[in-house]
Amino acid sequence: MSPRLVVILAVVGIIASGIGVVRWIVQPPAARLSGAGEASLQAASDADRRAHRERFFGGDTGHDIRSGQEVKPTC
Repeated sequence: MSPRLVVILAVVGIIASGIGVVRWIVQPPAARLSGAGEASLQAASDADRRAHRERFFGGDTGHDIRSGQEVKPTC
């Protein structure tokens, strides 16, 4: 095989792999169905999502995190 053909095949393979990975990442997961034919995964409401974010990112409200910590010199 000629070196030009090898390079072309390698580039086509890299592009095809990249397209496959992007499609795999971007494609939403298929809805899973229960035995009764209903969707088993329920979408959380906006209020539930907001409450979860506030609990997760809210931190400990009992501690002052704005003032910082006093650093004393060691020498």
